[in-house]
Amino acid sequence: MTEAMPAAPAAAPEKPMYRILLIEDDLGDALLVEELLYDTGLRFALTTRTTLAEARAELVGTPIDCVLLDLHLPDVSGIDAVTAVRRLAPHTAVIVLTGLSEDRAGTDAMAAGAQDYLVKGKVEADLLQRTLRYAVYRSKTERASAEAQAIRLRAEENARLERGLLPQPILDTSTVRVTSRYLPGAAMTLLGGDFLDVVEGDDGLLHAVVGDVSGHGPDAAALGVCLRIAWRSLVLGGHRGDDLLHLMERILVAERGDQQLFATCTLLTLDQKAGTATLYLAGHHEPLLTTGEGTWEISAAHGIALGIVPGLRSWPPTVVPLPPAGALTLYTDGLTEGHNGTKGERLGVEGLLTLMEDLPPADPAAHVDLLIQETHTLNAGRHSDDLAVLRLDWGNRPPLP
Repeated sequence: MTEAMPAAPAAAPEKPMYRILLIEDDLGDALLVEELLYDTGLRFALTTRTTLAEARAELVGTPIDCVLLDLHLPDVSGIDAVTAVRRLAPHTAVIVLTGLSEDRAGTDAMAAGAQDYLVKGKVEADLLQRTLRYAVYRSKTERASAEAQAIRLRAEENARLERGLLPQPILDTSTVRVTSRYLPGAAMTLLGGDFLDVVEGDDGLLHAVVGDVSGHGPDAAALGVCLRIAWRSLVLGGHRGDDLLHLMERILVAERGDQQLFATCTLLTLDQKAGTATLYLAGHHEPLLTTGEGTWEISAAHGIALGIVPGLRSWPPTVVPLPPAGALTLYTDGLTEGHNGTKGERLGVEGLLTLMEDLPPADPAAHVDLLIQETHTLNAGRHSDDLAVLRLDWGNRPPLP
């Protein structure tokens, strides 16, 4: 009979390492603090500096868990010292070191942002250990709370921008099915300047726009919202084609201020009765046309982006015949500028078309979602441009490849 071997005792978890910055100009006091730290039994890495100026590099560029701060330094003292440290390292625990005669200094320092204070000459190892551990814990808790608050505010701001950038289509009698998607370029970022919209005019025609403001962040997003709202208002007011783009450009120039932002866009007017689509490309790429025979890029005349040469008004129209049933896909370059898997090259339009052909059959919304998912998988997080996709289906939808 074989006896079971006793299980090896589990390894004790390693103690956490505390990275401590001591800012103290008195070498004797600094030596006492170092000796007390050794007596605490904590694992620590200690850096000592004698002035705030000398400590600045560590506070700004080095990960620090806790600052032990003397309130009387050669270049700053009192509450000003705490304020300066907190400004340089807002998420680092600060423990101030006060003198025996400074009754209010410690409480005043905590009011200024320090986590705790210790009185020189009355500090023992166990007190230092508890104070340091709790100060670091409280600092990390405050940082987590601040980050959670920032995430919530960012989500609320994104929701407000999304309502402006992704409006509900205005469709009265049109039977065209509209599918739209918008994704920011990276996690936890603001939506950028991509925009899209669809409106059915009083003439019974379906009008659509997809655009992209140069740059990222709130300024580009705000300008994108402005252009999207302007486009909708102008279309409902009866403006079309060259005149519509001219007015959008005037609005862009007025709203961008001193920033040299520009915008590309594709305008599309779908006439189901005539079986045509009229395109205006302002620095943007051509839409994709899907029929029962496959998907390809439409050939269309190109015009200049809005805001590049204000007043030039170079936007030639292209009229494209359409089949009785089909789909048009308009998109921003976030869909094609990512990498094509491990090949190290951009996906591009050809890669996008190949990808669409390889996707399994699906309804339009699922097909767009699969397309976006596959481009993200191929890209593997190496590209962070925003992405907007607008797909219009009419007639009996063609079987997708």
